[in-house]
Amino acid sequence: MAWRLPPLAVLLLLVAAAVAPLSSAVRPVSEAHRSVAAELFAASPDDLETTYEAVRTFKILGVQRDKGLDGKACKLAADRLSSSSSPAKDLFHAVQIAGVLACSVDAGVYDDVASRLKAVIKDTNSLLEFYYSVGGLLSFKEQGHSVVLSDADSTFHAIKALSQSDGRWRYDTNSAESSTFAAGIALEALAGVVSLSDAEVDPSMIGVVKNDIVKLFGTIKSYDDGTFYFDEKYVDGSEYKGPITTSASVVRGVTSFANVVSGKLNIPGEKILGLAKFFLGIGLPGSGRDCFNQIESLSLLENNRIFVPLILSLPSKVLSLTSKDQLKLK
Repeated sequence: MAWRLPPLAVLLLLVAAAVAPLSSAVRPVSEAHRSVAAELFAASPDDLETTYEAVRTFKILGVQRDKGLDGKACKLAADRLSSSSSPAKDLFHAVQIAGVLACSVDAGVYDDVASRLKAVIKDTNSLLEFYYSVGGLLSFKEQGHSVVLSDADSTFHAIKALSQSDGRWRYDTNSAESSTFAAGIALEALAGVVSLSDAEVDPSMIGVVKNDIVKLFGTIKSYDDGTFYFDEKYVDGSEYKGPITTSASVVRGVTSFANVVSGKLNIPGEKILGLAKFFLGIGLPGSGRDCFNQIESLSLLENNRIFVPLILSLPSKVLSLTSKDQLKLK
C-alpha cells in the first residue's frame, strides 16, 4: 500500500507548485524529508533540546518512531523534571517532550516544577530565563494542568523592557547589542504571558508590541527572487545563529503572539510569502536543527492560515493576523 503524505506535506506541495514559477530554488516538502529526518535523528540523544526537536519534527511529518526510543525520551524527560538541580532550560525541554509524547509524569512533580519556574520568573532579568520559564508553564497548561501567572502584567513589562527601538530585543539588562533571534523568543514569551494571565494584559502594551513587530519586519533581508529572511549579527559573544535559526525564531514568535491577541498585525504579504519561499528553498536540510526549524516554521505558517497560494491569487499587500480571523485582506 502506498504511503500517504501527512496534511502538512500535501499543503506544502501545493505551496511549492504555486511559487515554482517565481523561483527554481523552491522545493517542496516530500517523502524524502521523512527519510532525512529519520537519519538526522537516528540516535536517542541524551541532550534534551535535540530530543525535543526530534520528536516535534517527527510528529509534524507523521514519522513513526520506535516505541523503545520514545520510552527513553520519556524517561530522560521525567528524570530531568524530578531533579532539583535542573535549570529552567532543561525543565522547558523536558516538559515539551512530555507533551509531544504524552509521557506519564507524576502530578506532584508537575506542581513542584511549576513552582520552581514561577520563582525563576520573579527573580530574573534574563530574556532566556523568561522564555524557558514561561514556555514551560505554558506547556503545562496545554497538557491540561491548571496554571495561572498571577503577576502577568509585571512579567509582560519586564520582558518588554528589554526591547529596542528597531524591533529587536536584548538578552538582558546588561546587553549592549540587540538581537533579531532574541526578538523572536521575546514575542513567544510575551504570548505565553498573555495565555497564562488570569486577567487582560494591558491593551496599550499589546499595541506597542504590535508596532515592534512592524519595526522588526522592517529589518528583514531579501534576495532578488523575492525570498525574504531574517539574519543575525554577532551579539555579545553569543553563538552566531544564522538565517535559518533566526528566521524560525521570528516565525515562532510572531505566530505565537498573533494567536493570543485581538486586532491585527499588519505584515506585508510579500514578506510572508518570501519567508515561506525561504524555508521551502532549503530543500533537504543538512542538520537536525535545520530540519526542525524548517518543518516547524512551515507548520506554524500553515496553522496561522498564511496560505501562500491564496496570497499569490489576491492583490492585497497586507496580511492581518488575529486570534479569530487570522487572514484578512485590505
